[in-house]
Amino acid sequence: MGARLLARVLPWLVGVVAGVLALGPALGPGHVLRYDMLFVPDLSLPTVLAGADGFPRAIPSDAVVAALSLLLPGDVVQSLALLAVFAVGGAGAFRLLVRLVCDGPAAPGCGRVPGAVLAAGAGAGVLYVWNPFVAERLLLGQWAMLLGYAGLPWVLWAVVRLASARPVAGLAGVVCSLVPAAIGGFSSVVLSALTVGPQALAGPRRLRNAGLFAAGLAVVSLPWLLPSLTSGAVTDSAGVEAFAPRSDTPFGAVGSLLMLGGVWNSGAVPPGYGEPVTATARLLVCAVSLAGWVWWLRRNRPVVGAGLSVSAVLGFGVALLGVCAPGRELLAALIDLWPGFGPLRDGQLYLAPLALVQALGAGAAVLWLLRALPGDGGRDSRGLRGRGGPGEEGRSERDPGGVSARPVAEENPGRSAVPLWRVVGAVLVVLAPVVVLPGLLWGAGGRLAPVEYPPEWLEAQEAVAADDRPGAVLVLPWSAYRGLEWSGEPVVVLDPATKLFDRRTVWNDDLSVGTPDGGRVVVTGEDARAREVARLLEPDPATGLPADRWLSDPDALAERLGGLGIRHVAVSASVDNRFWSGAESLSTVVEGADLTLLEVDDQHIRADKDPLSGLEVTSGLVTVGAIIWSMARSGSSLGFQRPQPRTGRGARKEIPK
Repeated sequence: MGARLLARVLPWLVGVVAGVLALGPALGPGHVLRYDMLFVPDLSLPTVLAGADGFPRAIPSDAVVAALSLLLPGDVVQSLALLAVFAVGGAGAFRLLVRLVCDGPAAPGCGRVPGAVLAAGAGAGVLYVWNPFVAERLLLGQWAMLLGYAGLPWVLWAVVRLASARPVAGLAGVVCSLVPAAIGGFSSVVLSALTVGPQALAGPRRLRNAGLFAAGLAVVSLPWLLPSLTSGAVTDSAGVEAFAPRSDTPFGAVGSLLMLGGVWNSGAVPPGYGEPVTATARLLVCAVSLAGWVWWLRRNRPVVGAGLSVSAVLGFGVALLGVCAPGRELLAALIDLWPGFGPLRDGQLYLAPLALVQALGAGAAVLWLLRALPGDGGRDSRGLRGRGGPGEEGRSERDPGGVSARPVAEENPGRSAVPLWRVVGAVLVVLAPVVVLPGLLWGAGGRLAPVEYPPEWLEAQEAVAADDRPGAVLVLPWSAYRGLEWSGEPVVVLDPATKLFDRRTVWNDDLSVGTPDGGRVVVTGEDARAREVARLLEPDPATGLPADRWLSDPDALAERLGGLGIRHVAVSASVDNRFWSGAESLSTVVEGADLTLLEVDDQHIRADKDPLSGLEVTSGLVTVGAIIWSMARSGSSLGFQRPQPRTGRGARKEIPK
């Protein structure tokens, strides 16, 4: 029982330990604010479900956070969400490798798991959650997308099981495994389709499997897919230039992408990652991992070999489009033709399947070092699977469900022990991802440090919540991302006021990105209402406050804002030029060093209470219901289903009563 428990717990332990080492102080009290990672106290669930006028990409993750915030403090919810990225991803890659080695479709029901295979699983789990892709996306604050990335190994195995499962049970397993992607939103679903789609088309019953997989994707996509059809959102092709991959190592953009780096934002590069020594070491780890994958493909042809290889090549090809001018022109033309091609702008995102290939390749390298695959001079296939073949039913060391941690030679009398250099090499492969990427340790060197919201922010939140009259909140300065003086180390973050209040907020969702030549690219936002407000304010680019012509007549501005349905104005910065001073139609509700909350006179307000969107609520209920059904039907955890009854030699026959 102890060995069986170890086999179940060890994958999760690897992921949790990696998460604690990576996050460190981020797991403490307070909220971590960085770029897109914005958690606020008491996020309002009705406001999230009401949606906005732009593309509803954040609805699933925000809805889950808001629902959990009804039970737990917001900072605890954030800590659990961040830790889940490492726990789910590490355990998923670990268990996927073990399943592929011990429990392929041709041999369902894995017996004992040899210690060498557990070591290989640890190598896969560590590399999958400890690499430049995870580090850079984490420093960009894209925790929801990373949660979907963490679920990819689970989805892949669920699709593998489709070949031998009944359609209803197979669909339940797929939907269950897609839970992280459902929370992550559209980027996570797109990554799941890219990573697992070729596998669904590669095996037997490909049409049926592909149809079931597509149905699962559609079900978990409903919370953002249906509202997007009526959102009126547009996609700016200027984002192709802004989100193009960049070189963050001495090996150029292509080399950086091969090493799972190359993110478009230089501020998201882990400390010390681009140094020649660490970059060269990381390149060596990448080479070993890819060599391990190729060796495994040629040696044992794992069931996911062809499909996952195709996914990795396709994803790498999409990433390369942003490196060259013709590729960027093609992407821009596609986006101008149809906004649905917008997700292709951020090409580095599609390195996710390559990351899974490298993780499994690292595990395969450990298998080679420990001689743990058939024909390696170590265990044979029967010993590896923990089953006795013909004439071996009496093997005393057979222990179904257990874990063999003994050296290979101990279990195979007459064979030589694994040389010490191989054992040392296996340990180095397992630990190498951490060693060559130390910049991710302990909150990325302190970059992921939690902070407390100042009292005036919480006071403003309570004041707006106490006002039951309809009307939106206008957030100024008119800039989506900015530095917060109270957040400790200066960091760019999405203005917290955009999510702080329990009603619709209007803010500048344009994105300004610096280019390598020193220029700037402005990617137009998607919110039609925000564009209307921007035309009214004519904000000063330097301060983000309304144009000078409004300073002499703030009452006229208040009247115009009220006509647009604005009831409150949150100025989330300390400014000397107070455009509201002397205005009779703008009264101060809360005033502090970093936040001032203004209220527009009631006589100017023409606004209706924001209703809950029927599309969001209905699609969300359908998705939640489907997930609950899938968990009950599959009896599994994220798609690694219970072993099916054995029907081969030695299987016990059950007599119905």
